[in-house]
Amino acid sequence: MLIDDHVILLDGLKALLAQEADFTLVGTASTAEAGLAMLAKEQPDVLITDFNLPGMDGLSLIRRVKKQFPHVKIMVLSMHQETHLVKEILREGVEAYLLKKDSHKELIEALRQVHAGKIYLSNEINKMLVRSLQGTDETKLLSDREREVLKLIAKEYSNKQIAEELFISEHTVETHRKNIFRKTGTGSLVGLIKFAYANNLI
Repeated sequence: MLIDDHVILLDGLKALLAQEADFTLVGTASTAEAGLAMLAKEQPDVLITDFNLPGMDGLSLIRRVKKQFPHVKIMVLSMHQETHLVKEILREGVEAYLLKKDSHKELIEALRQVHAGKIYLSNEINKMLVRSLQGTDETKLLSDREREVLKLIAKEYSNKQIAEELFISEHTVETHRKNIFRKTGTGSLVGLIKFAYANNLI
């Protein structure tokens, strides 16, 4: 089963899976809420989901699936490869993490490995985890993109203005904003700005 709010990606994955005799696609959903309802009905072996979703975020979805449908294996297909985010998702016990820029061949290989009960991490994700073990990424509280968003938040830019400035979607800005507040442990804009200046983040 597939959950992603990008119709073009869903259509591409449908076409890809239609060529594979080993797998049957039982359904697709564009939101986590719709996906949970479909999971209860279809009971798939494997769920492929994005991390960025409208409404309930991908991390909350993963936790719900692991609790309500423990037999379902989860593959995350995302554009995010920030160390802290990948590690947080892997801690929830997902069976695979791939990037949307990875090849179709790698996705099918991941499906086969996961269905066989193995864990699969794409080549790029493996490289990122190795770099983090060497200490090159772990020292940074915020990713470069999150710092960019934080600087614009400090300038009182709206989500729409930040999206236009950085050429990303408003939904992605909102995800970065949530991550920034969570990682800095702040609950208000004033508290965030104080923290940012005190820790030389802006």
